[in-house]
Amino acid sequence: MPRKLRYAPPGSVVEVTCRTVQSRLLLTPATGVDEITLGVLGRAQFLTGMTIYGYAFLSNHFHLVLGPADTQQLARFMGHVNSNTAREIGRLHEWNAPIWDGRYHAILISDEEPAQVGRLYYLLSHGCKEGLVDSPCAWPGVHCARALLSGRPDAGPWLDRTKLYNARRRGAKVSLNDFVENYEVILSPLPCWAHLDANAYRQRIEELVAEIERHAQARARETGRRPMGMARIRAQDPLSRPQDTARRAAPSVHAITDKARQALLRAYRAFVLCYRAASERLARGDLSVEFPEYCFPPPWPS
Repeated sequence: MPRKLRYAPPGSVVEVTCRTVQSRLLLTPATGVDEITLGVLGRAQFLTGMTIYGYAFLSNHFHLVLGPADTQQLARFMGHVNSNTAREIGRLHEWNAPIWDGRYHAILISDEEPAQVGRLYYLLSHGCKEGLVDSPCAWPGVHCARALLSGRPDAGPWLDRTKLYNARRRGAKVSLNDFVENYEVILSPLPCWAHLDANAYRQRIEELVAEIERHAQARARETGRRPMGMARIRAQDPLSRPQDTARRAAPSVHAITDKARQALLRAYRAFVLCYRAASERLARGDLSVEFPEYCFPPPWPS
């Protein structure tokens, strides 16, 4: 089955997900993993200017809510995130196989307030909804809940291995710290709440987190199961894989009303028709063809 065409018109909000190969616990929060993840995420944002609304990295997958300017910016951002986390975490775990189970999935979110807030709520609930911790702030790995509540951005180190390699080739005496730079991950308010000031926005986040914690407590009472907790989460073998992994078909879009859903789907279908028509013309050698605005065109013939 062919991949869906990448589609993110200006003003889009998208939820991006990606899972590790065989759902292995390669992102298990432990020494080095969190620092690598935040450093890569911050540098990717610095290089591409990506708008980030939220992020949560669990042991075998991650979720991002982003505001890309277009599909090319999204591709550059995610290419940097996935390629560099794969190299650095693979090196950390001495894992010589692929890290990611295929390409990331990007799903459009409608401009409806309940849709955008609902996806941020879903992202924030990671760690709790699986019964691993009793609060989003208790997840020991990379999670935006603490940064959203405190207003202080997360940050991580980036090691410029290219400069380090070149310096070593010249025979220079170097220290790794000479090639490390810290990058912050800057969070923006959701478009539907962009009119709120910082304190009001933080209060809305507090309400979401409190609701997630209430649901986690209720679930613990109903099942009689205590959360796994930070120590046991960190003690997991990163090369292990769960026996059972819940997988569901990803929706085409995230929307609340059928009207909003159909509007997004119609726009995507129109985009696909234009893109395919342009691709056919290009294949026939028509170099004057114009592709739809904000798309990710195929390689141009040389």
